[in-house]
Amino acid sequence: MEKFRLHQAQLLIEKAGKSKTTSEKFKTPKEGNIDVKLFGEILDELIEAEEFIYSSRPSHKLNEQDASLFCDKILSVRGKLDNILMNFGVIEKESIEEEIKKLSEGILILTSKGNFRKMISKFGVDSQQILVAGVPLEVEDMKIINPKIPEAALGAISKKIEHVKNDINRKMNSFSLEKILVIIESDKASELLGKRAEEIYNADVITLNNLKDLTPEEFKNIMAKI
Repeated sequence: MEKFRLHQAQLLIEKAGKSKTTSEKFKTPKEGNIDVKLFGEILDELIEAEEFIYSSRPSHKLNEQDASLFCDKILSVRGKLDNILMNFGVIEKESIEEEIKKLSEGILILTSKGNFRKMISKFGVDSQQILVAGVPLEVEDMKIINPKIPEAALGAISKKIEHVKNDINRKMNSFSLEKILVIIESDKASELLGKRAEEIYNADVITLNNLKDLTPEEFKNIMAKI
């Protein structure tokens, strides 16, 4: 029975390897080493996915929860298959910028300084998906940042806040964005920005000691968890 299931898993691997879009061109394999650990993980996940075939008999129809679990297994296998094929040069490894661009799809990134916007854009994020908020999201927060600010200045700041919120809504709608990620440094103004974005937009907030030290690889890992 175990040999039969292993054979089934191997057949599923072959099919999964062919499941990419037909426009992709595969190259002739070059010399390389098999990642045995990774291959074993693929077999294990395919065997786990196979259980849904038996549990869904006779219709093989999956409810939403089971469909999510099943597809998660298949997508995980697909990614691991790509890694094995990359090892043998059959498909080209994506640049980290391409990976970040894909991971950032559907996400609006909110930050506090213009130079952070430039850096994140260089990492691979579409600049249209990055917004710099030079003011807090609530006028009351300005009094926390600067308790001595004159009342007369709050009117102009209130208008700037309104513009930022309008820009957030416009970008979310225009580019079909679904999530907001706030990337900030650990200073009072930025932390208030993150706190309000979390409250108003249910945003994810990442606080770093020094954004300038952030590497593309570290940023990719952040985006993968959003």
